[in-house]
Order: sequence, then C-alpha cells, then structure tokens
Amino acid sequence: MVGTRLLDTVESDPTLPEAADVVVVGAGIVGVGAAYALAKAGHSVALLEKGVVAGEQSSRNWGWCRLANRDEREIPLMQHALDLWGRLPEEIGADMGFRRKGLVYVTKDPAQLAQWQAWVDMAKTYQAPQRIVDAAEAKRLTPGNEQDWIGGLISPQDGRAEPAKAAPALAKAARALGASLHQNCAVRGLDTTGGRISGVFTEKGRIRTQAVILSAGAWASMFLRRHGIDMPQSSVHSTIFATTPAKQVTPQPLYTPDFILTPLLDGGYLVAAKARGRLELTPNGIRYARKFLPMLRKNWKLVELRLGRAFFEGPDALYGKWSFDKPTVFERVRVLHPKPKPGVVEPALREIVATYPELAGIEAARVWAGWIDSTPDAVPVISPVGSLPGLVVAAGFSGHGFGIGPAAGRLAADLATGAPTVVDAAPFALSRLVDGSPIRSPSGI
Repeated sequence: MVGTRLLDTVESDPTLPEAADVVVVGAGIVGVGAAYALAKAGHSVALLEKGVVAGEQSSRNWGWCRLANRDEREIPLMQHALDLWGRLPEEIGADMGFRRKGLVYVTKDPAQLAQWQAWVDMAKTYQAPQRIVDAAEAKRLTPGNEQDWIGGLISPQDGRAEPAKAAPALAKAARALGASLHQNCAVRGLDTTGGRISGVFTEKGRIRTQAVILSAGAWASMFLRRHGIDMPQSSVHSTIFATTPAKQVTPQPLYTPDFILTPLLDGGYLVAAKARGRLELTPNGIRYARKFLPMLRKNWKLVELRLGRAFFEGPDALYGKWSFDKPTVFERVRVLHPKPKPGVVEPALREIVATYPELAGIEAARVWAGWIDSTPDAVPVISPVGSLPGLVVAAGFSGHGFGIGPAAGRLAADLATGAPTVVDAAPFALSRLVDGSPIRSPSGI
C-alpha cells in the first residue's frame, strides 16, 4: 500500500505568551526561517501554526535549493539562501538533508536550450557559476540514461535538502534560541490600534505585539482580504511521489523533459512527473484572473483548468468577514491535504525505467499532492504592508520557495524589525502587484 509523505515532528510550547516582539503566522520553511533569524538576533518571537510545522507545501515540494533558472529578481536572495543552507546544519547541530552536489538539466529541445543559454548570459552579472553543456557532456552527466540529449545546463553550487526534515530542524533551533512555538493554534485575525498592529487573535487567546510576519502560504491572500488588504494570489495543484530505495543513477537532482528525479537520504527518489498541474476555478482565481492571464497564456500547455472542491473550500474559496472570537476555516482545515492526481505515478515510473533500465522494479512508496501558492509574476511578496504598519507579508513563492525559504525568512525578519535588509527588498514589494503597474514576466522557471 502506498503511504503519504514523511515528516519530522516538533514539540510545541504549552503556554501562549502574553506578548512578543514579533509574531510569525505560519510555520513553513519561510516562517521558521524568520523565527530563527529573529531569535538569533535577540528578539522575543512567537511562531504560530494552525496545523503542524511544514504540514503543507514546505514538506510537499521537490527539495531543490537552486540558483539555476531563477528570476533575476530572486538571484541575490537565493545566493544568500545557498550560504545559509551550507552553514545552517553545523550552526544548529542538525541534519536538514542538504547536500551540495549540483543540479543537472538536460533537454532535446533547441528552444529550451536557448532559454537556458539566455539565463546563463544574464546571470554572469551575478558571478553565477552555471554553464551550458553540449550533447557529449550531457550524456556523460547522465550515465546509464538511454536518451539522446542535445545539451543541458549544469549548476555546480546548487543542491537539495529533505522537505521532511528541513523546516522541523530549523523550528527546533529557533525554540532552542528562545522562540516559542504553538502548533494547532490558528491565528484568526489581527488586532489594530490607531491604524497599526497591536496584537493577534488566536484560538487560544490574544498576543500583544507590534509586528507580525504573515508567512501563511496559500492562505495569505484570504487572510489579508479579511483586513481589507489586496494581494493577488492563486494556487496550482501538483502531485509528486517518493520511490522505494533503488540504485543511485544520479547523485544530484536531475531535470529531464519527462520527469524530475531528486535523490533522498533513504536511497529512494522524489519524482515530479511530466503531468499538467491542475488550476481549479475558484472565487480567488476569478477575482485575479486578469492579472494572471499573461502567465496562464505562457504556461497554458502545463496546466489543466477545471472546477473542483477548491471552489467551495480551501484557501481560494470565499469566506467573507469571519469573526475573530469563533472557530474559523483555519481550525477546520488544520492541514491542507489535496488528493493526488490519479494516473500520475505509473506513467512516470514507466518513463523512468525506459530512460534508466537499471531501475527496473522501482515502485512508488509514498504519493501526495500540494497547493503551490503563486503570484502573477511568479516572484514572491516579501514586503511591509503600507496600509497597516507593523505587518510584513512573506508569501506567494510560486513553486520555488523551499530553496529560498531560509533567506526569505531572514529578509522578512529584517523588515519586521527595521534592521538593515540582507538584500534589497524592493523587487518583492506588494505594491508592484496592486498599483496598476504592468506585470513583469519572470526571467526564470
């Protein structure tokens, strides 16, 4: 029987604090990264999670920690993230599953290879070490692979971490530095005094604070809208799976046109198949359809549009103005568990075995799905909210938030406390999506 994903557990603190310098809402990789940075800097911090640490997308992703093929606006922040991934395990005394063995992309498509070449040319400004390889080197980098590649891209300083381990390890480290962690504790809303943050209302009581970081993933737009704040966001349903232990045919994560393989510490692989992501028609999607239309046109072949349960329940549904003193949707949906898309696993396994005959007999061990929270330009919002001083949003990571997560958390922490920012925060401003400016197309994937 195929199981669901694995996830390390973290102990919660028993008592909610009366006050904190900063409250972080959402304990995915970004939220725990923010809590760790805040606690390390000496701030009192309460980390609140409606479910469990990394219960949603932070444990449902590929585990890639990549600079390669990122939007140019993300490059400086991702460079800092790679520095953090390299030193955090020793700093916190825990294995986050990070292994810096590079990433390899291969293709048979001249247009795709040209796109990668354009990205490499752009990234030279940032001293990025990625390079294009020819057909012979692409073949050498994929030993045992039966396909005939025309070339590829190698990213030697990138790596991967284990989604089941990384955020929980960082959450434990934040607690060791004095942060308090409260799982199964939904934040129902924000308290304000004189037009600025003065606290948060949780299902277990109120916490006084003058600064809040909202790192609520797919739930961020709904939460903000309850407070009259507009953030264009939509979610894409994606299915991935983990295999049984098998021969190591690639020591590094591998991108091919038909599947993506990421080696795991247990000897198996994380697999993302060549399957269309599902974009469900929802009230939130309809609300922001015009802003997302250019992105949808660009990626039309990669998504399927349908009406499903997400129209009526979940982060993109319509809930109106709920009360802060009664149970909310955040208590009803502790952890968002979308059903995996049927028919993904077997075709992907056939493709893998056809490409790597040595993997004959490999099976799926665990399969799951997630909601990828996206912005219209596929670049996250890491930004103060001008209309509500004291509030910082860190959400909308568009399917590539895991790798950049620790640095995004650090940037959010800097913004919340007024510290000098680790990188320029301007490219991640919320205002770019709501002030009528043209939506800029992403320069990466």
